[in-house]
Amino acid sequence: MNRMIAGIGAGVVSLTVGLFAVCLLLDFAFGAYVVCMILPIGYAMMVAGFQHECAADRKVAANVGLLFAAVYAVLVSLVYFAQTTLRFDTLSAQAARILDFQKGGLLFNYDLLGYGMMALSTFFTGLSLKPARRADKWLKALLMIHGLFFFSCFLLPMTGLWDGMADGAGKAGTVALLCWCLYFLPIGLLSCRHFKK
Repeated sequence: MNRMIAGIGAGVVSLTVGLFAVCLLLDFAFGAYVVCMILPIGYAMMVAGFQHECAADRKVAANVGLLFAAVYAVLVSLVYFAQTTLRFDTLSAQAARILDFQKGGLLFNYDLLGYGMMALSTFFTGLSLKPARRADKWLKALLMIHGLFFFSCFLLPMTGLWDGMADGAGKAGTVALLCWCLYFLPIGLLSCRHFKK
């Protein structure tokens, strides 16, 4: 049962990352937001599976990875739930600037913080793995390298770099997100393979 739930979570991660990329390519923001509310559910299931099966001498790393997965899930679920439920045309310009993800305001920064927490989660989850097979060695490496995204996700909102998103920086953001999808999709697929063994 444990491996099945974790495997389903890894499948959800793979599917939602792929659908997120498709929504980005189609410029379908609402679909991307809905998919991004499902992704953390699958990710938490997947990380819980890694935490459950890890060796006793790696439990602290695995527990930290699971805790950061929970923080990620809460932050991004709140962000995308707001994007799908708020009606921005009825808000004042200042309120829309803060709440509308497309304008790079506060909720966008919270989203980056959430994905920073995900990066920390992948790093510690990677630390918890003791790979025996080549595919699991790749998975461990991808998870730990993904942890480096924490620094950009945590520091970039403080720089104000994304303040001009409404003025054209959104295209660069879309390309960056597509690159992230290409990077993260193998993590989901390798995790599916891991839990099937």
